[in-house]
Amino acid sequence: MPFLNCKILSTILMLTLILGVLYCYIFQSYRVVVSFEKTEETPVGSSSGKSLVRGHDFNLVAPNHLQYKQPSIIHGRTDVVTVTPWLAPVVWEGTFNPVLLDSIYKQKNISIAVTVFAVGKYIMFLKNFLETAEQHFFVGFKVHVYVFTDRPKEVPEVKMAAGRKLIVSSVPSSNRWQEISARRMELIQILIEEKLQNYTDYIFCLDVDSKFHGRWGTESLGRLVAVIHPGYYRDDRSKFPYERRPASRAYVAPGEGDFYYCGGAFGGLLQEVHMLAKTCRSNFEADAREGIEAAWQEESHLNSYMWVNKPSKVLSPEYLWQDFKARNPEVHIIRFSGVVKNYAEIRPNV
Repeated sequence: MPFLNCKILSTILMLTLILGVLYCYIFQSYRVVVSFEKTEETPVGSSSGKSLVRGHDFNLVAPNHLQYKQPSIIHGRTDVVTVTPWLAPVVWEGTFNPVLLDSIYKQKNISIAVTVFAVGKYIMFLKNFLETAEQHFFVGFKVHVYVFTDRPKEVPEVKMAAGRKLIVSSVPSSNRWQEISARRMELIQILIEEKLQNYTDYIFCLDVDSKFHGRWGTESLGRLVAVIHPGYYRDDRSKFPYERRPASRAYVAPGEGDFYYCGGAFGGLLQEVHMLAKTCRSNFEADAREGIEAAWQEESHLNSYMWVNKPSKVLSPEYLWQDFKARNPEVHIIRFSGVVKNYAEIRPNV
């Protein structure tokens, strides 16, 4: 009888071990993104411990019987690279099917938040930004635009489609544009913690002194999304304007760095952008306590973060071109661009 009990016990232990291995394998095979679910007792900006599985970035289910052009793995763009060394897609015109992607994400009923900062004289760019966004940015989807400004009375009235909304938040003015730039990560972090956790799937953080020219839609969705800077994408990494002082937490050493990413356009799943903003804010504030300000404020910290935390999708320079630049041959369409401006007129300390 003791022998039989030992045998049963051994069998139970073996089954438990097998189930444990299977659980770990399944759990580690998928990066599950969670969003915090607050209760009435939960303090603002903290987690209650509950979580919701966010499957938007993983299960891409197309409507049955949807017809579209047959894809090919031997024909397509040959003038540009369309995948990074860590196998993240690089999105260019001609690399995606907008009808297919929209059909997939329409079923998910996703919601998208946009942050835009219109502080000081930058308020002059807001109307054009909002009007062109209505024409091109996630048309037909639920979009809430969060405008941070020190001039709330000057926010223009723009007619927005059903399911789209403008929310204005007041922020202090500043005598240094660098401080305005640096505070963005802090405000994005707080916005996510206090207002977006239960209501938003994706968030994009965009520069107000820009406008849309063409489609920016579901092809841009991903876990963590970066946009390649149009000024440096043809250059060797040694020419990238990274923070090169080792004392800064934004430091990127010589010989390191994949691409130079824009600080004026980035996004992804809410939880991923929260982690990015929280980390960049923490590093910026730690630098400030030691009297250090990174070369390009939050853009420097963003590039340092993404050198280690690789973006899951990279958007080509189509997604933030510069209006003063002639379009290069590989850029078939400009979707979003920074407008020509006189910095001496709009920046307080230039």
